[in-house]
Amino acid sequence: MEGRQVKFINSAKLLRQSGRLCQKQQASRSPSRPPLKSRMGPGLFWNFPSKASCTVPQSLLQTMLLSRMAGMKDQQFTEEKPLLPDSRGQETEMAKGQSVHVLPSATPPPPTARPPKRWHAIAQHWLGLTRRRTSGYFPENCETFVATGDWKEHDIETPYGMLHVVIRGAPKGNKPAILTYHDVGLNHKLCFNSFFQNEDMLEITKHFVVCHVDAPGQHIGAPQMPQGYQYPTMDQLAGMLPSVVQHFGFKSIVGIGVGAGAYILAKFALIFPDLVEGLVLLNIDPNGKGWIDWAATKLSGLTSTLPDTVLTHLFSQEELMSNTEVVQNYRQQINNTINQFNLQLFWNMYNSRRDLEMNRSGSVINAKTLRCPVMLVVGDNAPAEEGVVECNSKLDPTNTTFLKMADSGGMPQITQPGKLTEAFKYFLQGMGYIAYMKDRRMSGGPVPSASMTRLARSRTASLTSAGSVDGSRNRACTHSDSSEGVGQVSHTMEVSC
Repeated sequence: MEGRQVKFINSAKLLRQSGRLCQKQQASRSPSRPPLKSRMGPGLFWNFPSKASCTVPQSLLQTMLLSRMAGMKDQQFTEEKPLLPDSRGQETEMAKGQSVHVLPSATPPPPTARPPKRWHAIAQHWLGLTRRRTSGYFPENCETFVATGDWKEHDIETPYGMLHVVIRGAPKGNKPAILTYHDVGLNHKLCFNSFFQNEDMLEITKHFVVCHVDAPGQHIGAPQMPQGYQYPTMDQLAGMLPSVVQHFGFKSIVGIGVGAGAYILAKFALIFPDLVEGLVLLNIDPNGKGWIDWAATKLSGLTSTLPDTVLTHLFSQEELMSNTEVVQNYRQQINNTINQFNLQLFWNMYNSRRDLEMNRSGSVINAKTLRCPVMLVVGDNAPAEEGVVECNSKLDPTNTTFLKMADSGGMPQITQPGKLTEAFKYFLQGMGYIAYMKDRRMSGGPVPSASMTRLARSRTASLTSAGSVDGSRNRACTHSDSSEGVGQVSHTMEVSC
């Protein structure tokens, strides 16, 4: 045993000596070698001095190395980082000292346990509180804001093409619908807005359904007609209206037409007399264009633009020379809102119209004329003044009213909408559709309807404006009692404006 102990001691001494010898040899080979620089993980460097002067304990170095390799877990630092919600209270493999590579999850983390806010429920609750506080009505959707009496647009298919129609209201019993047709160069808005927005006219239209008809391609935003399109003739334009009457279920109509629209409505009344109960025709010219007129129109088209040519048809020479605000406004509107190609087609077709085949009964054999009540309206010095006077000579004087308005120019419905509305009231009263009328100029009550004693209309006993023989500008109203029968009263009214 003693011998074995001596051998172990000697072997230990030899090992120590051999270790010292190796250290001396390494020191002699590289005496100026810098201290060892070792990298201990990403971004972390340690400087190791020589073994003789190293004061860092080996156990601490091993601990730091293992912690770096293990992902620098939180237990090695005094400040604790917050954990993810799905790892709270769970011990990861890194914390156990195992080096495990965790791949990021491909799916998003599940939503939090907190329920989302229901904003629509909050809004409904707020609306309910607001209703109770204000005692008002708040619609559930935006459609409730649309009034039932607003205008509605329709595109109606007819035998001669599509027709754009704007309507307000619904048929009321046996009352006729008020149907309008605009002049060439205009549409229903440019032609009738001022007239139908008049205060008295709004009161009248409460009792009727109103239907505005736009000629093909003349409404705002209308697409341009294709090249080679054959525009409907004036007779065909009149033949489109029965489709409108049938589409909306009108029993009959009271037509209001201006210029080309007046010609179309008169033609419609001649073809379908049972569908028309009355006509208000402004600036109507029943005659077709002759060769001289046709040549003059062609020449003016070569020397003037289309809007300027149309303006000479709409306004008087005095208005064009003075270049009034109305003329300037309509020149701009015709340029900007009406498709010029479509307007040219309508203008050409209007200038190629034929004579209205109507004559006063007794003048010719088998004379054909308008059977419904008619009110003819024209402004003084208007371009269509001669045509309206000639049209008056072809109509039955017992159911024709001629109204010539002073200081109204070529478009009375634009310049004098109040006076035209007053005349239209009397016209409807004569047809028996307005029971009474309240005159705002009088302090008394309602004025009895003229329909109770039917108006005896004629050329000489008519409602005229600046058409009296003496030229008086004072308003005069004369009533004469007839002795033909008891209770029959004939009203003759002359009005000077």
